[in-house]
Amino acid sequence: MRLLHEPSNANATVDWVARAREVAPRIAGAADRIERDRALPDDVLAALYDGQMFRLLLPRSLGGAELAPAVYAHVIEEVAKADASTAWCMGQACGGSIAAAYLTTAAATEIFGDAHAVVASGPNFGTAIADEGGYRVSGSWPFASGSRHATWLAAHCLVHEADGTPRLAADGTPLERTMFLPKSRAAFTDIWDVIGLKGTGSDQYAVDDLFVPAAYSFTRESAAERREGGPLYRIAIYQMLGVSFASVALGIARATLDAFIALAREKTPRNARQVLRDNASIQLLTGSAETRLQSARMFLLQTLRDLWDVLAAGEALTLDQRASLRMAITNAAHQSRDVVDAVYQATGATAIFASQPFERRFRDMHAVSQQVQAHASNFELIGQHLLGLQPRSKYL
Repeated sequence: MRLLHEPSNANATVDWVARAREVAPRIAGAADRIERDRALPDDVLAALYDGQMFRLLLPRSLGGAELAPAVYAHVIEEVAKADASTAWCMGQACGGSIAAAYLTTAAATEIFGDAHAVVASGPNFGTAIADEGGYRVSGSWPFASGSRHATWLAAHCLVHEADGTPRLAADGTPLERTMFLPKSRAAFTDIWDVIGLKGTGSDQYAVDDLFVPAAYSFTRESAAERREGGPLYRIAIYQMLGVSFASVALGIARATLDAFIALAREKTPRNARQVLRDNASIQLLTGSAETRLQSARMFLLQTLRDLWDVLAAGEALTLDQRASLRMAITNAAHQSRDVVDAVYQATGATAIFASQPFERRFRDMHAVSQQVQAHASNFELIGQHLLGLQPRSKYL
């Protein structure tokens, strides 16, 4: 284990966006290999480890950056411009590292103390049977992005008593806990034959009756278990993962639109007398796409800044504020997808070639927008709240 012996305040003065821009050319240069091999290659991983790109949301007490969310979103966006799969893996790993704010110091240090520590997880729920000193865990979890370079796995579970009776939380709902286990204890199945985000290697893992000590588990958003007092750790982990995904979408759209603008200045379509940029419809599309993308980006960043000010003042987020964040996350994904679609259509046949900067980004964007946090049903939840109804989800 190579421990990261960095003073807890050393990361406070780092320009993390500049650091992301420094590593971006290496990532972009490896994009074809990432796609082909469905995994991040060793040289890219080395650059990410050196830049501490998997530690952006880890507490400073453990050598992490503990970034303000708006800065974090910008970092993920910069990496996504270079390669969406890499940025997605970063976002998943960083979201998983928030667990360190809840675990005991000893457990958090063992899991996240290594400079190469990465936690991967899947969204399913397994079963955790209460046992003396811990839990016996069984289940399978797909969509484990970054699992091919992960060191630990997080398994979300519903807790049952030894007799099989579901254990209930204080509000009467089934109790959820996340279990941490070394990657070597799980069996993997390669399921990642997909349209986009191929480089995430989001395979499926499973365990059967595996004992997990209680200290290596926690309940997400449990104030009683939260050991870090920073404002970052009073934002729901689900919401911070949503920020990651929205930032990936914004990065893809930004890179796609930039590539189109460069192309439009030079390309003369077949049977046309002028370059694309001299076409009024292309001018309209470009101006509209730029406006939509910048608006979505600023909505997300400003919402994150506003929420950060509230949390830094020691106040709790209101439902209105959480709904604004959910709006900004979902809107960023939708606007980004629409920009990419419009650009792809306007590019013509050029867009279908793998050698061009459009085809993979189109596929990656449509993988990002299929994720649940980009689903249109999120707007339904927001509407329920605005209309005075109780939102039918705890993820608002």
